[in-house]
Amino acid sequence: MFADRAKIMIRSGKGGDGHVSFRRELYVPNGGPDGGDGGRGGDIIFEVDEGLNTLYDYRHKRKFKAESGQEGGKRRCHGKDGNDLVLKVPEGTVITEALSGKVIADMSGENKRQVVLKGGRGGKGNQHYATATMQAPKYAQPGQPAQELEVCLELKVIADVGLVGFPNVGKSTFLSRVTNAQPKIANYHFTTLNPNLGVVDMEGAGFVIADIPGLIEGASQGVGLGHEFLRHIERTKVIIHIVDAASVEGRDPIEDIYKINKELEAYNPEIATRPQVIAANKMDAVYDPENSPLEKLKEEFEPKGIRVFPISAISGQGLKELLYYVQELLNKTDQKPVVFQQEFFPEDVLVVENLPYTVEKSEEEEGVYILEGPKIEKMLGYTNLDSEKGFAFFQKFLKDTKILDELEKAGIQDGDTVRMYGFDFEYYK
Repeated sequence: MFADRAKIMIRSGKGGDGHVSFRRELYVPNGGPDGGDGGRGGDIIFEVDEGLNTLYDYRHKRKFKAESGQEGGKRRCHGKDGNDLVLKVPEGTVITEALSGKVIADMSGENKRQVVLKGGRGGKGNQHYATATMQAPKYAQPGQPAQELEVCLELKVIADVGLVGFPNVGKSTFLSRVTNAQPKIANYHFTTLNPNLGVVDMEGAGFVIADIPGLIEGASQGVGLGHEFLRHIERTKVIIHIVDAASVEGRDPIEDIYKINKELEAYNPEIATRPQVIAANKMDAVYDPENSPLEKLKEEFEPKGIRVFPISAISGQGLKELLYYVQELLNKTDQKPVVFQQEFFPEDVLVVENLPYTVEKSEEEEGVYILEGPKIEKMLGYTNLDSEKGFAFFQKFLKDTKILDELEKAGIQDGDTVRMYGFDFEYYK
């Protein structure tokens, strides 16, 4: 089976933690802080590889993780940055967030390389937190956490023209006659299980055709192989309906066209509005000129602006006229490639501020526990502890950030004192 869809879990690298250390030199008994910063975590990057045409590499491996940054060291040594992880995909791959289905990146057109998940920033060492009142900070900033996301990869082939039609109407034969493609051809349903691409060479121009495998009723709801192939028509600018005008298998070509258009509209209403042309195939097998299916097709669809061309994919009859008309339709359409815009931005929902703090039991006073660090300072800076509402908000902050759990681990008891930058509180569970 053609590997054109995969679901994987990606995870960027965690930032390395900042280091807590102090200078230890001869004749310098109380050296200042010299803890180094942690290294940056590696990014998850998607990159187009022109040599790939499937997503097979992602069928058997589902988890991909970038390298984490190293912890900072003594003497202001900076931790090593984690290596980025580059995931190679074929052009036309659309990356979506698995839960919402929103587009994160479309690896098409000029977008050949995109950072999807940023690695965590490295934490600052304690050298950065020395102040006039706190000359020996015993805390450093933890590295920013990694980002993790489940994504879907979908390969939506890039073609100017899409061939649609029920199974066994001659699409593969048509493609082999007008392009350099060599699709598998046989007289049974669902011969084509891969979306074949071919290039039509015209005088001074040309275009790419994609043979979209046979559609059936209910394809837009996933019946048969519907969803596996309908995605490949989303980028096409012009649609060629190929029908069995001779009704070799007893099908009604007019009814077939309406059924396929219904499936296209149900899958994506915008697709049904694109220019269409009907190729009435197998005209060499029509033996009743007085009851011509071609005239019925023209009467039904040409008043709606859809041209009908009689062709024979086997003999080559009518192919040149059809292709020149398709080229005219393409010349009238927007030449920009169909690229899906980004709808989901991982950095907006996954990055969490991670400032350091310490919980210590006072060595000088019995029953006193000291909270310090930028996390505490920042919260105190915009909380009015004199108001009942502000104090309740601060208590909730201590609970939600697990600081109360840290105090309990340190051994705090009811009635003990919590001290934070000049504020003293009695602790009660």
